[in-house]
Amino acid sequence: MSSFRCAAASQSRGDDLAGTASTVRSFLLVEHAGPWGEDALRDARLPDGLGAHLASEGRRHRVRVLLVRRHGRREEPVGVRVFAARAAGAESWLESATLDAVEDVRDVDLAALGTGRSVGLEPHPDPVLAVCTHGRHDACCAERGRPLAAALAGSRHADAVWECSHIGGDRFAGNLLVLPRGLYHGHLDPASALVVADALADGRLELDHLRGRSDLAMPVQAADIAVRRRLGLTGLDDVRPTAARSDGDLTSVTLAAAGREVTVQVRRVLEPGQQLTCGAQRDNPVPRFEIL
Repeated sequence: MSSFRCAAASQSRGDDLAGTASTVRSFLLVEHAGPWGEDALRDARLPDGLGAHLASEGRRHRVRVLLVRRHGRREEPVGVRVFAARAAGAESWLESATLDAVEDVRDVDLAALGTGRSVGLEPHPDPVLAVCTHGRHDACCAERGRPLAAALAGSRHADAVWECSHIGGDRFAGNLLVLPRGLYHGHLDPASALVVADALADGRLELDHLRGRSDLAMPVQAADIAVRRRLGLTGLDDVRPTAARSDGDLTSVTLAAAGREVTVQVRRVLEPGQQLTCGAQRDNPVPRFEIL
């Protein structure tokens, strides 16, 4: 078994987190205790055809479907929890329901969710803290994610915490996704995860571990974080991107921040190839965003 760990290598290189959140606006979370296998929807022990259905419909309607479970050994759950989320800045929303059986998730309208419309579940006022612990997908996700989930599950945030399947960015483990805002955080340990969760409970962002907002293109994520750092703005809605125009690797981003308009020039740069996941068979360039 290889001793290489992509998250440790990423930290040693000093990979920049800003602008690395997966670009996703709609999410469906489905409770399933596991095991999840390497590809959760394909390999988990879901009823015949359900995983393939969720995978194909999710791709078709641009909905990221994740499997979730509570941390640790718990009593057998009554019903199956599902969450539908739309990441859209201040207009983000989250709905939830408890289904009688996992097969019932077929009835969730992914076409509506993919366009940002309600799927008819109950409004869920509290956030979901989804920690990637998908070890069969990448060893770092389990080794670094499970301690995060344990720390958060033992805190005042316990009701919000779920382990989840692969969310993207193995090399940034431990990874935390906050819904409905679509906030990706990376390179977390148990202590910093609690700092992030406490800040969010107060309506603030902890910028040192923020990868970006999933409803924004990656260059815009990087610009958003750069402006926040420059102006010391940590409120959830202190910065609002209003326009972006790309020309090759250069993107001009306009944002409303602290009562004024700010324009940021962002350049995408590719660093020399590295092994970016624990199981990668070849090296790949390391992308980052340079604020000009």
